[in-house]
Amino acid sequence: MPSVSSVLVKHLSKWGITHVFGIPGKPVTPLVLEMDNVGISFVLSKHEEGAGLSAAGYALARNTLGVALGTAGPGGINMLTAAGQALFSNVPVLFLTGSPPIRDIGKVLGQDSTMFGTDLVKMFEPVTKFSARVERGELLNSYLAHAMEHAFTGVKGPVHLNIPADVLLEQIDDFELTLPDAYPTTIASNLDHVATLLAEAKRPLLFLGGALHALGAYKEIEAFAQKWALPVTTTPGGKGVFLSNHPLHLGPYGLGGNALSEAYIREGVDLLIVVGSQLSDLEIPGFDPSIYPKHIIHFDHDSRFIGKAVPVATTPVLGNIRSNLRALLSYADITVAPRRMPDIFEMEDSHVTGDLLRGKQVMEILREELPEDTLVYGDAGSHSFYAIKYFDIKVPGTFYFEEVYATMGRAIGYAVGAKFGAPNRTVACLTGDGCMFMNGTEVSTSVNHDAPVLFLVANNQCIDMVDKGMERHLGRAVGTTYKAPLDGAKFGEALGARGYRCTTAEELRHAIQDAIRSNQTSVIDIIMDPKEIPPTMKRG
Repeated sequence: MPSVSSVLVKHLSKWGITHVFGIPGKPVTPLVLEMDNVGISFVLSKHEEGAGLSAAGYALARNTLGVALGTAGPGGINMLTAAGQALFSNVPVLFLTGSPPIRDIGKVLGQDSTMFGTDLVKMFEPVTKFSARVERGELLNSYLAHAMEHAFTGVKGPVHLNIPADVLLEQIDDFELTLPDAYPTTIASNLDHVATLLAEAKRPLLFLGGALHALGAYKEIEAFAQKWALPVTTTPGGKGVFLSNHPLHLGPYGLGGNALSEAYIREGVDLLIVVGSQLSDLEIPGFDPSIYPKHIIHFDHDSRFIGKAVPVATTPVLGNIRSNLRALLSYADITVAPRRMPDIFEMEDSHVTGDLLRGKQVMEILREELPEDTLVYGDAGSHSFYAIKYFDIKVPGTFYFEEVYATMGRAIGYAVGAKFGAPNRTVACLTGDGCMFMNGTEVSTSVNHDAPVLFLVANNQCIDMVDKGMERHLGRAVGTTYKAPLDGAKFGEALGARGYRCTTAEELRHAIQDAIRSNQTSVIDIIMDPKEIPPTMKRG
């Protein structure tokens, strides 16, 4: 009879998992050995948080399950942040943690993961869709089935199984599970009314959020905008779901927003169509009653946050967003005349301090030098809001940013995992010096496993968003700058990567070109103007 560990790993292999990310420890070594037996590469991460983030990046790039492995106690605890990030990004990741033998429960045990120590099952509950301990080998079949159903049905998300060391070695009857197809999606019952509202709107606006990334609904949302002749704006998390040069695209709104979308909203909107967003404070900062729309149509999978952020008459469209968009596209008898798009140009901030690189300039250079289909992962910080405002999207689904959970350093792990999931694509991580200080050692993971990523570090010697926000709104900034700033190039070199230090546009262009030609992990340290005010001040 096979062991629990061999049956579990057999399923991972059958489901097409090629890489598992983690840090081994005694309680989980049976899983690591079984992975090696079946040809699954175990990627030795530098921290369990990095492992969890890499698993999420892998899942996003391959549109499949990601798997992260952590040992008992603090090894599992270190993955909680990554699990929360996967939950808010709607990414299916299986977090596997270990525990000392369950037969010894109740004694004082090193790194105990049960109720007598640090109960990992309870800790993972708020940041996953399902969390359970497999206390007997015979439970693996049922618990693994439940975990995968939660991970892939409805809104996708992370799940957690804690398996004690002695349970991993138990012999059990073999079984076969397949990854579940999503349950038949529920179509909203009020689409006729929604279609009427869309057809009658005089000044509508389609407001797009990041959930469209998780759904991969790029073709559907473009067709929907065209059918109903809807001007489009994207939230920070919605960056990348719509082409920048599309005739209907006004550009971004919220933090990192532009003057065109701002002006359109201030001139009056009678119907706001919210798709893939729950209207966070980073998406609608400064959205006051004077510019409220007359009515909102809100597509969402549940009703928890509908009507909470903007108190106007709202028509919910509940159920699977992608399916409801497709259903509305079938209204062939309705045609909408093209709408006049506004003609307003952005006024650039003229405040320049010396010759240091600035956000707009850097984003334009990145766009010119990176291949159009480069997978770009934006980290938490000013650097990503410059990208939201100025980095053009030429292929939908090539820029990822999440603004609600907003883990600093997440893009570092996401990019590493994405390179394993899409080895033939150029993968770039847009991060900052603050994020690099947090999770930057995952550069070593990229180097050691020959998965070359471009790490683009916007270096302004501080925690920039907080620094500028405190100074602007509170009068002074405290605890936001580094006495010994990051030397990104040397940091990268110390971890085995190619290192570049760029202070001019020419140096930056050369570094990107050289890094791409080398096909090696590269850290490009971009020395930014530390006095530039980022496009994030609306939040207060």
